Amino acid sequence: MGYMEAAPHRLAVLCSHFHPICSADSVYTTTPLNRFSCSSASNCSSIVINEHRTRDSENAILEDDCVFCKIIRGDSPAYKLYEDEKCLCILDASPLSCGHCLLIPKFHFSSLDVTPPSVLAAMCSKIPFIGNAIMKATGCDSFNLLVNNGAAAGQVIFHTHLHIIPRKACDRLWDSESLRRLSLQFNKETSQLVERIRHQLSFSSNTEEMKSHGSPLAGN
Repeated sequence: MGYMEAAPHRLAVLCSHFHPICSADSVYTTTPLNRFSCSSASNCSSIVINEHRTRDSENAILEDDCVFCKIIRGDSPAYKLYEDEKCLCILDASPLSCGHCLLIPKFHFSSLDVTPPSVLAAMCSKIPFIGNAIMKATGCDSFNLLVNNGAAAGQVIFHTHLHIIPRKACDRLWDSESLRRLSLQFNKETSQLVERIRHQLSFSSNTEEMKSHGSPLAGN
């Protein structure tokens, strides 16, 4: 499944979280990337991503059938906004708002939970820099940072990626923004949930020896 082919399915899943006025037919297009622009094509960076890398320090490889790996290798087109040794930022093929972009690692990891902490740290360290640039370029003063981790959460392209989505007041992209949030209950059920999560954190830390994760909380 290609980048443009995957977009309608991914966006159909995401649309369940959006306000009804933001339907897939009215918001998202299948316009080829080399014809898409926010205000004008001259405001977007040039298309070619030339660097071809196959392995990083964690021995991750670029996969032949992954659409993001193809973009990283330069085999598929995309509007490149930012690139360094660890990550690449491109415009989303079917944006929710002008300037909606994807931050992806330059090595293949299928989801956020299997991406090495060092790679995630490198990606996250660029979010303020990239986010501020996008807000200034689009005239926005806010943005959402979104991760769809796993199929049930709406992930369709199984190569870790972070969405940076510029926002304006009253754009009503998220239907959940109008929903009344529930209050956390301080009861036995919640305490048991906390204990189960802490147990899993402790188990993962001991089993995988992930020193960079630190120690789970022992109590309040």
